[in-house]
Amino acid sequence: MTSSTPRTLAVVTAGLSQPSSTRLLADRLAEATRRPLADAGAPVETRVVELRDLATDIAGNLVTGFPAPALREAIGTVERADGVIAVTPVFAASYSGLFKSFFDLFEPTALAGTPVLLAATGGTARHSLVLDHAMRPLFAYLRATVVPTAVFAAAEDWGGDGDPLTDTLPTRITRAAGELAALLSARAGEGAEGDAPERPSGAATGEGSPGLEVTPFAEQLAALRPR
Repeated sequence: MTSSTPRTLAVVTAGLSQPSSTRLLADRLAEATRRPLADAGAPVETRVVELRDLATDIAGNLVTGFPAPALREAIGTVERADGVIAVTPVFAASYSGLFKSFFDLFEPTALAGTPVLLAATGGTARHSLVLDHAMRPLFAYLRATVVPTAVFAAAEDWGGDGDPLTDTLPTRITRAAGELAALLSARAGEGAEGDAPERPSGAATGEGSPGLEVTPFAEQLAALRPR
């Protein structure tokens, strides 16, 4: 991948209202990620996946197993992206059902190795633990590479007065976006050399790992029985 080849950044936002603070945070994170890459001569193509518009299709897929064309395209956009920004509002101390239902449609290895920036919005800062107790485990299961800094924006964060001690949202956005941009640059460098790692196939069962011997679970249990 050359420096002029655009990186694709999928921005998944689960806000329900219009306008939405969740979408606002997603847009700010996307712009903060795009800026340093563009300055370095690496253009970024941003593709927004608005889950609000896909709610009916997501529910239909969960009960039928068949995605509608728009939903299939949205899933493909996220799976093929060089990086992902995932933002959800907080409901009942966790991510929204719409957000979870969308990512339930992905295979466990679909995002393996993909850099992901996590963010959430909520009424008060006490909901910020959702980033670590709910969102990180979800994307760890999907084997994504989650950037160290996650961003939570409470209602009071949007009315900052520029005080560096209290108005920290811009700083957190810049830091998290910088971490994502660095990972995107690293992946682009691997691709330029033709050494970009392929996402694993059959990783959950040990398939595709040459030289790895897997002992069947039944044999492991048999070995524990008293003789």
